[in-house]
Amino acid sequence: MRVSIVGTGYVGLVTGACLAAKGHHVICVDVDQAKVALINRAQSPIYEPGLDELLRAHVGRSLFASTDLPAAVQETEITLVAVGTPFDGREIDLTYIRSAVRQIGEALRHKDDYHTVVIKSTVVPGTTDGVVLPLLEQTSGRRAGPDFGVGMNPEFLSEGEAVRDTLEPDRIILGGIDERSIEAQRRLFAVFGDVPMIPTNPRTAEMIKYASNGLQAALISFSNEIGNLCAALGDVDVVDVMRGVHLSRYLTTRLPDGTAFSAPITSFLFAGCGFGGSCFPKDVRALIAHGERAGAPMAMLNAVMQINDRQPLRLIELVRKHHPDLRDLPVAVLGLAFKPGTDDMRESPAIPVIESLLAQGAQVRAYDPQAAEPARQIFAGRPLAIVDSLEEALAGARVVVLVTRWDEFRRVPELIRGCDPAPLLVDGRRLIPRESVARYEGIGWSKR
Repeated sequence: MRVSIVGTGYVGLVTGACLAAKGHHVICVDVDQAKVALINRAQSPIYEPGLDELLRAHVGRSLFASTDLPAAVQETEITLVAVGTPFDGREIDLTYIRSAVRQIGEALRHKDDYHTVVIKSTVVPGTTDGVVLPLLEQTSGRRAGPDFGVGMNPEFLSEGEAVRDTLEPDRIILGGIDERSIEAQRRLFAVFGDVPMIPTNPRTAEMIKYASNGLQAALISFSNEIGNLCAALGDVDVVDVMRGVHLSRYLTTRLPDGTAFSAPITSFLFAGCGFGGSCFPKDVRALIAHGERAGAPMAMLNAVMQINDRQPLRLIELVRKHHPDLRDLPVAVLGLAFKPGTDDMRESPAIPVIESLLAQGAQVRAYDPQAAEPARQIFAGRPLAIVDSLEEALAGARVVVLVTRWDEFRRVPELIRGCDPAPLLVDGRRLIPRESVARYEGIGWSKR
């Protein structure tokens, strides 16, 4: 099919590159001319493993980038809208959605062929029916259904694994206002083979996305609450507790040959210093606000966010157990991105950790394999040293605070072995075996 995608962020660009790899002709549209030029040179404007290789293989062949949205709509059969939907504290901001939809509607006014418009951005239930569809009809002068299709196809991508998640989806939700809108999406995604496809209405498709993210966020906060209790009790390690939980038959299955297979959902059942990123915090808060407006308060999800908001500062509490006065204390913060495999620092636990350390007068050096530049922008003008290697970060540190679970940080024990005095390692991700360093504190564990 001929496909246009509006927005070249993590969702739009990865989706476009993967659809091109699967044989579709794709035009990615963005208002940012610099990003468009970069993509057309087969260079990714974002860090995402595997994306650069896809761009090099398909740009100029089946994948193109443009700033001309009306022309892209004219040249294609289906348009996916993958622009940002930030949350302002009360509701999601639909400014970018409305702008894209208006332009698409104007293009449809001058297009004779049937065209399907599919929202891929995360929007609260009722947005596609109540905002997108009327705006398309108003700007196009045509009727949704007979003249053009409208759908909602949520994404389920994890940053750092987005290419794999797109090429190997576990489900595809086909939200549409009618059968023709659903069938257009079914044709688009048929290239992914025997993947479960769920046809439904747009409102249900929107809710499936929020329910999925809400579940994963809840599992993380549940694990962190259990970890905090383990630490309060003493001599109970949340790592062992969760290992025992994972072996439940509901989470781990034994294959006929005796091999144990744990469900991927167990990856959210580990204690740590909290979740971040562009999805979980924003989407859970948006769902809470949407529930309030609908007269259905979301008490459990409120608790999920309260636990998560407090969790990063647990690391500061662990530091202060050993160093009540942080003034002039040399501290290495390892990890700036909200998770490994990305350079995204949106809502990263590292931000409140560093802010607290700086506010209390600590001398902070920070290192991340990918997120140095975003960090320099966030902390511009602040007394934070962002260094280029793990060794440089650790040099002279009295305290090491591990925030992001990068595999590179497994080298910390060997790098600090022999230091005198031995630095305190505060492990916010329980990545490092506690017996491998002389002085250790970690989320979800304490000596009695």
